[in-house]
Amino acid sequence: MKKLPLLLVCLTALLIMSCLPGCGERQVPQKFLATDISGMDLGGDFTLTDHNGKLRTLSEFKGKAVVLFFGYTHCPDVCPTTLSEMALALKQLGSDAQRVQVLFVTLDPERDTTTVLAQYVPSFNPTFLGLRGDTATTLDMTKRFKIFAQKHATGSGSGYTLDHSASSFIFDPTGKPRLLLSFGQGPQAVAHDLKLLLH
Repeated sequence: MKKLPLLLVCLTALLIMSCLPGCGERQVPQKFLATDISGMDLGGDFTLTDHNGKLRTLSEFKGKAVVLFFGYTHCPDVCPTTLSEMALALKQLGSDAQRVQVLFVTLDPERDTTTVLAQYVPSFNPTFLGLRGDTATTLDMTKRFKIFAQKHATGSGSGYTLDHSASSFIFDPTGKPRLLLSFGQGPQAVAHDLKLLLH
């Protein structure tokens, strides 16, 4: 009978140890930092021309996480900031960066030719792709992805600026829309969420 208390002490100790970090720890699932839009009926596949003149579809990037951002090369702040943050996020991902594709869709096909996109988009990261369609295709894209874009005349040499949505969409490797990334969340938040999607 004297062995019973000793046995209970040992079992209690084992139970406590299993609750401590390390051996036997049950990991708490991490949460996305961006807004989860899983299951949202959004956009669908598309065919646009990249900055190398090649036709591209969203579906061809299955197997990778895709970051989709709408903007224009004359943008003074939101677009360069977003692309810079994406480039920093990929650096933080290390080897996982090979499984991420960043797509920049221009809202200004009148000025953003393939040549202009080829000079602008890869300057942030050589793997980034600039995409464009004609005016009708661009308008269709804004409707399907619920993107706001409105011209404002400036009276300067550039002619106009564009007010536009500043969020980015992130698709998981199966091609499903999963996250809406707000402007300015920072490269660490982007890298955190991409890691969760990839693993």
